[in-house]
Amino acid sequence: MPDIIQLLPDSVANQIAAGEVVQRPASVLKELVENAIDAGSTKIQVLVKDAGKTLIQVIDNGCGMTENDARMCFERHATSKIRKALDLFDIRTMGFRGEAMASIAAIATVELKSKKTDAELGIYIRISGSKVETQEPISCQNGTNIAVKNLFYNVPARRKFLKSNSSELKYLMEEFQHIAFGFPEIEMQLIHNEVTIYNLPGSKIYNRIINVVGKTASQSIIPVQSVTNLASIKGYVGKPEHARKSPGEQFFFVNNRFMKHPYFFKAVLAAYEQILPQGMLPSFYIYFDVDPNTIDINIHPTKTEIKFENEHDLWQLLKATVKEGLGKFNLVPTLDFNQESAFDIPLLRRGETVEPPSIKINPSYNPFNQQPKSNSKDNDPSSNFRSHKSPVTDWQQLYNGFENPQSPSTEPLNLLPPDGELSDQKSFNHGFTIETGRFFQVKGKYILTAVKSGLMLIDQKRAHERILYDEYIYKKGTQSGIGQRLLYPQKIELDTLEAELFRAVLPEVNRLGFEMENFGGNTFVVSSIPADFPDGDIASWVTQIIDHLKEYQQDFKEALRENVVKSLAKFLSIPYGKILTQEEMAHINDMLFVSPIPNMTPDGKPIIIILGMDELEKKFK
Repeated sequence: MPDIIQLLPDSVANQIAAGEVVQRPASVLKELVENAIDAGSTKIQVLVKDAGKTLIQVIDNGCGMTENDARMCFERHATSKIRKALDLFDIRTMGFRGEAMASIAAIATVELKSKKTDAELGIYIRISGSKVETQEPISCQNGTNIAVKNLFYNVPARRKFLKSNSSELKYLMEEFQHIAFGFPEIEMQLIHNEVTIYNLPGSKIYNRIINVVGKTASQSIIPVQSVTNLASIKGYVGKPEHARKSPGEQFFFVNNRFMKHPYFFKAVLAAYEQILPQGMLPSFYIYFDVDPNTIDINIHPTKTEIKFENEHDLWQLLKATVKEGLGKFNLVPTLDFNQESAFDIPLLRRGETVEPPSIKINPSYNPFNQQPKSNSKDNDPSSNFRSHKSPVTDWQQLYNGFENPQSPSTEPLNLLPPDGELSDQKSFNHGFTIETGRFFQVKGKYILTAVKSGLMLIDQKRAHERILYDEYIYKKGTQSGIGQRLLYPQKIELDTLEAELFRAVLPEVNRLGFEMENFGGNTFVVSSIPADFPDGDIASWVTQIIDHLKEYQQDFKEALRENVVKSLAKFLSIPYGKILTQEEMAHINDMLFVSPIPNMTPDGKPIIIILGMDELEKKFK
């Protein structure tokens, strides 16, 4: 029987390895820029076309490579940073495995130009699908210029699963941010389709954050710092009032390397305990400087998951550092006994005694006495709560009129099916009655009313959200909404990533009655808004739209109009805690059941709950 186990060809092995190292264009950008950093570059320029699918080019002014080094860097496990296994535990460079260049060359066309400072000529190499097509001397600038073209050209299955250009550009920008925050002293530039997205001069951490996130960050972040034998922690955290519901501005770095660490993330949230509303996330840019021997960065191909030797101790240190920083800027609630207006305590003079307050009682009051006493308001504090009507001796008279079909207090409404089920939308017009003037609001959140089969609870915010969504989707259809012009146009400042995301949805936003346009750079100007939109909340709604784009970008794009309207309806719906009148509750009820889907929000959450009579009767058994 012949042998069936054999070694894979290098080209196939490299393509398999590329599946772990190169997931998308952003992975290529990360590996190439990290190599430029390891080469000692002080200036790095990144050129991208079609979100990296056509071209990713990185130009640096680093040390460059000799002819042999340039050829060897494309071999698997060829590296200048590792000589023995123990070196894995003393790593301060960004790359070290020697897998990236071989993996990239296996699934793309790579052109490399490199020259050392003291060399007269550089080297030019062209590799396509792991095959060297050209290798020759060339006249070029000092440093390295590497271009990756037609990514996944020979792996069509991988290329097919790449997302849209806007989605892939978002990943590219996020990866660029991670490196830019980690090395603020390096001048960096990102250009997409000949449009400059980032142009970052070398600076300190604070200035780098301002240049990337925007000038608004200067008012929303505060410094934190702690130096111990265990580790050095420094960076900036966001003020509580600038927290958001969606993640996106949370960054951890260890020895300048970006990392993801859910355990440390909980430590930061613990420091914000009792000063942030439930579900809100603060922004932070936190840098750890630790001994490389105490961490393991070789546990994941992308090196973003890092294991620490003293995780528990670092957790406590991180929490204390963030809490101390918040306390220094009076962002943690404290009890200040030095404030004059905090307490009003009267001084006790010599000879004065403290007398307890006296309580007046009526010893002759009998709570079981049905007859009210006349002229007893001053003496009997309970008289205000007594009924001045004659007592009803027959308890059954209390329920007179409830079963009378001719009672003027009831009117038929076509609402719900007889069995209380809400799954069949066509059966909402049979046999239910709601008593007019019998709406009750529970805790400023639910509308309670009686129906023939029992009790119905309506979530007021979700119901209003469904009403607004249907109004924009079904009534207005594909027509553009009518806007109300602002007396003074408003400016909205976004960071670079947010501005790129918002430009993609701007045409659909304007169809709803807004008039927004790009004023230049990352600034947008709002000239008109829908008539029912609160003009003071425009920036808040734009932020909400961007948060949804960051979290669900692909799904959001697939049904752009529906998702923009869904976000607008959720934003404009009445908040929990708003006290409603009988007329307002009746209006919500009537408008809700005009909807073709009154029982579910656009997000698929329940709006109505029916408590049947059988269920209620069981509760009293």
